[in-house]
Amino acid sequence: MGELLAATVWAPGTCGELVEGTIDGNPFLVTCPIDLGSTVQVNRRGTGFPQGYPKTAQGILLAAEKTGLPAEELGFERESLLPPGKGMGSSTADLAAAICATGLLGGHTFSPEEIARLALQVEPSDGIMFSGLVLFDHREGRWLEELGEAPEINILVVDPGGEVDTVTFNRAADLDLINRKKEPQVRKALEYIRTGLATGDLAQIGRGATESALANQELLPKPDLPQMIKWAQDVKALGVNVAHSGTVMGLLLPPDGYHPEEVRPFIRKRRPDWQFYCTRLIGGGLKVLS
Repeated sequence: MGELLAATVWAPGTCGELVEGTIDGNPFLVTCPIDLGSTVQVNRRGTGFPQGYPKTAQGILLAAEKTGLPAEELGFERESLLPPGKGMGSSTADLAAAICATGLLGGHTFSPEEIARLALQVEPSDGIMFSGLVLFDHREGRWLEELGEAPEINILVVDPGGEVDTVTFNRAADLDLINRKKEPQVRKALEYIRTGLATGDLAQIGRGATESALANQELLPKPDLPQMIKWAQDVKALGVNVAHSGTVMGLLLPPDGYHPEEVRPFIRKRRPDWQFYCTRLIGGGLKVLS
């Protein structure tokens, strides 16, 4: 067999996070992977890097250095259903898929931990490269905890508009101060999520996500969050989660309740200028397609 000329990997996006904040000053998030994602193919045909994706290119170069691949031989293509700057994990999905594919080209299967370490050299990153749902230090990767498999939850992702730059957000001067202030709420939110995942109590998961969303209002206010929580009650949702450093919010819906496709017209009638994505919670982890 000859050397591999291309490798293609899919990575999931996110609907923000189930929880995000700090505990005892240690930053973390709880992942919320969804079945919308990014596919990246890295090749050895020297096609070069497309414009507009410097983070993906940087991740490929870091992975190439690790595996001894000559950078001038590499190129990549990407397809994604994830809009940038919204908190749906577009950068992390691109990065994780690209790093994994580059490793395969170089004859190396990177572990999720290795992929995370390389991604964090580029920017703060979500923990979607890990299977199931995890607690993950998205800034420095010092804290990783497996929380269990993803339960069956449908999600209507809503985007009122705008963009947030992840790197700029995580460098904000008052970030640590406000995170310390909201720690009691974050602890409570995490406890709800832990209990819900351990016992299969979806209502607890929804409660924890909503608690974390409310705790984040001082840090990155979402003017429509109170209305979303009211709508969640109207459609018998489990709760509302948010992108803590993005624009999107998610209606968490039980599998035996209304489907996102049924709820979308209800909200679109009231907010016709919003964007909507019908999806579901899944376990994290990358898929090698070829």
